[in-house]
Amino acid sequence: MAKGDLPVLVGVGQSLSQWDGTNGPDGAPSPLSLMVEASKAALSDSGAELAAEIDTIAVVRIFEDSVGGAPHPHGHNTNLPGTLARDISASPENLIYETVGGQSPQALVNEMAARIHVGAADCVLISGSEANRASKGARRNGVEIDWADGADAEYEDRGMGPMMLSREEIKHGIVAPAYFYALFENAIAAREGRSRSEHRKAMAELFQPFTAVAAGNPYSQFPQEHSIEFLSTPSKANYEYADPFLKWFIAQDAVNQGAAAILMSSSKADALGVPEDKRVYLHGGGEAADDLISLRPRLDGSWAMQTAIGRALKQAEKSTDDIQHFDLYSCFPCAVFSSTAALGVDWKNDPRPLTLTGGLPFFGGPGNNYSLHGIAEMAAKLRANPGDFGLVLANGGWMTKEAVGVYSTQKPATFTPAEPYATPTEQVTLCEEDCEGVLETFTVTHGKEGPNKGIAFIRLEDGRRALANASKEAFPVLREDASPVGRKVAVTVDAEKARGTFDFI
Repeated sequence: MAKGDLPVLVGVGQSLSQWDGTNGPDGAPSPLSLMVEASKAALSDSGAELAAEIDTIAVVRIFEDSVGGAPHPHGHNTNLPGTLARDISASPENLIYETVGGQSPQALVNEMAARIHVGAADCVLISGSEANRASKGARRNGVEIDWADGADAEYEDRGMGPMMLSREEIKHGIVAPAYFYALFENAIAAREGRSRSEHRKAMAELFQPFTAVAAGNPYSQFPQEHSIEFLSTPSKANYEYADPFLKWFIAQDAVNQGAAAILMSSSKADALGVPEDKRVYLHGGGEAADDLISLRPRLDGSWAMQTAIGRALKQAEKSTDDIQHFDLYSCFPCAVFSSTAALGVDWKNDPRPLTLTGGLPFFGGPGNNYSLHGIAEMAAKLRANPGDFGLVLANGGWMTKEAVGVYSTQKPATFTPAEPYATPTEQVTLCEEDCEGVLETFTVTHGKEGPNKGIAFIRLEDGRRALANASKEAFPVLREDASPVGRKVAVTVDAEKARGTFDFI
């Protein structure tokens, strides 16, 4: 292992299964099998014999291990890094099971590149997967599948990381990713002066090109192009979930998808004869972690995205204009609206596509691992366009944790490891007593019986923020097409429940 060596991406692979239990147990995938298939594809893609050279395997955390006390209905693989190593005939010294978050794939690339640069690693395999489609299908069809497995090898379990939501947020019903992102979405809509229907059209205009990319991607779980009209119109196939979101504005996690990438030192690649046309270099990396959503000063954009993107571009000595290819995290439209704003990209008129996969609602949203597919597609795109530059943005939580990578086949003169996560210095103070203010943003959640709860952030004149649920009288106003953001409200706090309710005044 040589200190000061350049890290280089030399192999990528992906896997897909459409198995959903309707035809019995034969061919059922597991998270492990999808990782094994993708990892073997990455090894083959490198053009060299690398399995025996892998000294580190890092696995992106699966859904079932990302929530405390979550069940394992098909049995628990207690050592995914170890069983992956076993099944690809590798004997790494280091096995890592990464923490929670969609930023993980790019964050791991940044981290492992730094390890390679300082001589702490020579050849690293990063892999991840989800088999939620298989799990849901097996349970729906009464099919028994078995994911239980394990290995004796020791590994580093990084756990689930810090909580990304507070008791105050939970008390007011902000408990699902779509609810958090809907608050961002309606803040953006209000800033742009859009009604619900107008913003749904804007979201559809943003995502329609994503559907076209997904339709042509052989690894897409949902390869179908949709029209702007379909995406923007509530229907049985595109039902309301949390205002302003319809089903197909939301990342779809019912997928069987895996991905893998191999990163190694340039000198090791030289020694093993990795072809030059397989090599993709990391030119810059950036990372940032934001506060709890209720404490952020701004809700119509992302400080963390802006910071991580800025750091990565600065390190690569590039501007947005120098980037030919993007894969921007697209769990919800607001994530793309926020990242394009941070990049200074006009999403309506810029000819550069914003996704290489097709995006999380259409390509598929394999939990924490989506952006490893983005990295795999980026490597393929850059190999086909030597000298071009590409940027991958990976997002975790509710625009909470961001990791960015700038890539090219062009060999950099030097490499600088990404700095530690940047953290914000400004915070909003919460008001937990009766108060008056203006409605800052909101959402209405939907159940099987229709809309059922209004959630709002209220901004006080002194800058503080209150969280509150809509009263029976206020609720219908939130369902009007016109945005209620900016209207005056009064918040009354139930002392026993420590929960606020608001009325318009």
